[in-house]
Amino acid sequence: MKKFDFEEERVKQEIAKLGAKRVLIQLPEGLKPEATRLANIVEKAGALPIVSADPCYGACDLATAAAQSLNADLIIHYGHAKLLKHEPVPTVYVEARATVNVDAAVEKALPLLEKWRKIGLATTVQHVQTLDEVREFLLRAGKTVIIGDAGRMNYPGQVIGCDYSNAKSIAKEIEAFLFIGGGKFHALGVALSTSKPTIIADPYEKRAYSINEEARKVLKQRWASIEEAKKAKIFAVLVGLKIGQKRLETALTIKEKLEKTGKKAYIFAIREITPEILMEFPKVDAYVNTACPRVSLDDASKFQKPVLTINEARVLVGEISWEELCRKGLFES
Repeated sequence: MKKFDFEEERVKQEIAKLGAKRVLIQLPEGLKPEATRLANIVEKAGALPIVSADPCYGACDLATAAAQSLNADLIIHYGHAKLLKHEPVPTVYVEARATVNVDAAVEKALPLLEKWRKIGLATTVQHVQTLDEVREFLLRAGKTVIIGDAGRMNYPGQVIGCDYSNAKSIAKEIEAFLFIGGGKFHALGVALSTSKPTIIADPYEKRAYSINEEARKVLKQRWASIEEAKKAKIFAVLVGLKIGQKRLETALTIKEKLEKTGKKAYIFAIREITPEILMEFPKVDAYVNTACPRVSLDDASKFQKPVLTINEARVLVGEISWEELCRKGLFES
């Protein structure tokens, strides 16, 4: 897989430096095909490689419990930048920067940006190294270009699935966003968190397109979920058990607010939020998800009952209005 830099020499050096004997390799879904090759590199460095076959959705999902249960003395986490302030198990992050050229995709995005002059840039960690180059290209095309840095991410312009603070920090200064990267997942998050038109420049498919219609559909669906949840009498507030998603105090606060409005609420602890698991609780009418908010948004159609985000629950209990949430963005923190 030559599209990404796996920093193989650095991995060997880190294993030697730490004297690691048992290494847990953690990969997101798109990089799992490389698992056996990367395991060979660890083995050649003198350590026992163990590949985590579990799903991995971000650095919030660090496999520390698995590493501890396997007595691994090092985790090599691929595809994400460091997120946690402290890791219980020594962890090396390999960001897997993309090596594909973005020029063709950005060029194709230019006509789609024609009616806006002030453009914000956003991307994932795989493409942060391209943002200066993209900015120069847009400047030559007569655009004003801003890259946000709210101080919470590792790099300016970087977004992750649940944190769009860099994009939000410049939303009032720009007219539209250009997102550099593959797929719709992160670009949709930019659109939903900023309420700004968002164009994707996909360097893998060498094409550009708008995400705005998909964002409008999601907003309609979220409004419908809140309205459906208003009819619910029994709620379960979900507490994520993944190391970067555990928000027990927030869940307890939401439980209290729901009960003040006459609802009955329970706390459910959960690692993977899936339709199959929630179907096991037929007496629960609706859920509030305090773990990864993208589960509520991206998998909404798969759930038989409403699964609200924290901010949508605030709308439900009357703390904020739907209009205010839309204005601040669905990922307001």
